[in-house]
Amino acid sequence: MKNNVFEQLAKRYDTEERMALAKVIVEEVRSALQNSQSKSLIDYGSGTGLVSLELSDLVDSMLLVDSSKQMLEVAKAKISQKGMTNAKVLHSDFTQETPELKADIVLMSLVLLHIPDTKKILQQLFSILNDGGKLIIIDFDKNDNINHPTVHNGFSHEELKKGLAEVGFTSIEMKTFHHGHRIFMNQDASMFIGSSIK
Repeated sequence: MKNNVFEQLAKRYDTEERMALAKVIVEEVRSALQNSQSKSLIDYGSGTGLVSLELSDLVDSMLLVDSSKQMLEVAKAKISQKGMTNAKVLHSDFTQETPELKADIVLMSLVLLHIPDTKKILQQLFSILNDGGKLIIIDFDKNDNINHPTVHNGFSHEELKKGLAEVGFTSIEMKTFHHGHRIFMNQDASMFIGSSIK
């Protein structure tokens, strides 16, 4: 991402609002990660690890990937503070190039809305997943009150399901799990969780 706004935000990214929202997301993702103790997870667009670092007890290993070095510095500090041995960070932007990685689970929490070419990133993530691997997407439901030049205004379940199926994903499930006050660009909005299998 050019002029990565997240670089400037990193130090003060973990606001009370973001932490509260992350808590809601963590609760939802926890149930999607049942029986994953032997699995590897990539959190793509991990930011400071607000979501994934709260899930490290559920997986064997975890790689936090973000295009912002500063965000990852914050995540790294949290990892060493907590003495975590199964979490690492990687500075990378899959929209530019996809490193040689493999994982059983890819988590993408409130990231898809920042990526212009949805289909391309879904293809990259498909290629990273092991066969039978699971993609978990958390994002906002489509919201017509939001209009921004560089951010999607959320996603309709039908359109996203179609996109996932075109890439090759199966067993696609989606449900809205949270309605919040001013959580998306200062607008009331709802979030969904989608899971699909390679």
